[in-house]
Amino acid sequence: MFSDVIRKIDWEDTTRQIMSKTDADVRRALGKQRCDVDDFMALISPAAAPYLEQMAALSQKYTRERFGKTINMFIPIYITNSCTNSCVYCGFHVENKIKRVILKEDEIVREYQAIKQLGPFDNLLIVTGENPALAGVPYLAKALDLAKPYFNNLQIEVMPLKSEEYAELRKHGMNGVICFQETYHEANYKKYHPRGQKSIFEWRVNGFDRMAQAGVHKIGMGVLIGLEDWRTDVTMMAYHLRYLEKNYWRTQYSVNFPRMRPSENGGFQPNFVMTDKELAQVTFAMRIFDHDVDISYSTREPEFIRNNMAALGVTTMSAESKTDPGGYACYPQSLEQFHINDDRKVADVVAALRNKGLEPVFKNWDSSFDHEEMALR
Repeated sequence: MFSDVIRKIDWEDTTRQIMSKTDADVRRALGKQRCDVDDFMALISPAAAPYLEQMAALSQKYTRERFGKTINMFIPIYITNSCTNSCVYCGFHVENKIKRVILKEDEIVREYQAIKQLGPFDNLLIVTGENPALAGVPYLAKALDLAKPYFNNLQIEVMPLKSEEYAELRKHGMNGVICFQETYHEANYKKYHPRGQKSIFEWRVNGFDRMAQAGVHKIGMGVLIGLEDWRTDVTMMAYHLRYLEKNYWRTQYSVNFPRMRPSENGGFQPNFVMTDKELAQVTFAMRIFDHDVDISYSTREPEFIRNNMAALGVTTMSAESKTDPGGYACYPQSLEQFHINDDRKVADVVAALRNKGLEPVFKNWDSSFDHEEMALR
């Protein structure tokens, strides 16, 4: 399991390695066809800052070669904000005095129908809080079954499950799983997740092994930018990605870099802030490091960032998202998990992407598609 691997990688030593990278290290990494994690560290280091234009060009080149000029479009649906965890940064914290919503079957269907009115989405991400007793595997299986008449590609972002539970959900049409490790800093992980199932670092970090062992087609991973030093955290994710690709090579992978926003109401404040330029740097670095990985940007990011990065390395985007359960039709005033930054309508996002010479794709695509043909569009 990956927990055995990561415990052999010292956090502080990794930080020192990153910060000691030189101009020569960056230039060597940029000259390689296939980079290793040491090269990735050079590309996300402060030493790489003067090379952003060269990194952007290389990132765009690899993206066009692998994915053409397409941007895969998806939309999330939150079907419950009920949660038994106490993540200090999350609006769904178990002790928050909010109205808890667990959508009933008819309400889930109404949400699906409302989403189909927004645009021709075929890629749906079903999201829940973590409450296995009230919204566990049977509830997820029913939500997947109800989605089949409306969507062909179904992914989930829920609590980590057992391998046999992932296998069971595959029978109900689940095609992919997204799970954010939040942070790979095991010593501090408990500080951010003091209670609940999520507090068990090993269970969460080994969840990706269980997904792959269950034959999940696509696995999405990410760290929450703002908890710990972002450079070290994304380096640990790079180690994790390489480990998964080596051991479960039949699976497809995606990565995300969700940035925590400073709270205006005195809530949890990020310990580290990633600038827009640093977000671009890590995106370019990830594409140069791994030509095949899907890089996703959600509506958490602002319009101008998403417009510009779509042409330079990003391959998947959401649009007109709601992060509150029932937010599309049933409970439009319920609590959001986080505030979105890009609230454009689907048509406006599509128009902006096409203005960049890109083609939004609402049907599912994978490696069997002819990306060379798509690049000629």
